[in-house]
Amino acid sequence: MHQHAIVIEQFYQAFQRHDPEAMVACYHPAVTFSDPVFQTLQGDRAKAMWRMLVGRGTDLQLIYRDIEADDQRGKAYWEATYTFSQTGRRVKNLVHADFQFQDGRIKTHHDTFDLWRWAGMALGPQGSLLGWTPFMQNAIRRQAAKGLDVFIAGRAGMSEREASTR
Repeated sequence: MHQHAIVIEQFYQAFQRHDPEAMVACYHPAVTFSDPVFQTLQGDRAKAMWRMLVGRGTDLQLIYRDIEADDQRGKAYWEATYTFSQTGRRVKNLVHADFQFQDGRIKTHHDTFDLWRWAGMALGPQGSLLGWTPFMQNAIRRQAAKGLDVFIAGRAGMSEREASTR
């Protein structure tokens, strides 16, 4: 198995264990993450997103497969099943991930999934009916960014030890 495939495997194993610190250890310090909700996050903000999502996903179940990697790029498929905390609705998100590497770590991580499908599961009938619209998708993005800002601000005053236990 290629060393970059091992890094991807370590990332998803940590995700399964609900261990965001082990996940972000797979990331290059200057990582860029993107997906249909968070769009583009850089460095510590990308790492904070995983800390927030894993911390909130108390019933999160994850499976991954089809990991491939070479010297430059990698890819994987993963499925996350969890309860969306804002509505209490069950979500099963199907995700394709693409990676680029630098210095043996993930430098670019791009997840792709159907935001309209996700909105239908997470938000119910309103998400099913309007989840395809730019208005609804932008509202989802704004809410997610606001949640990340609040999460980061809440961690700012903590010691490193306190923050790692959240």
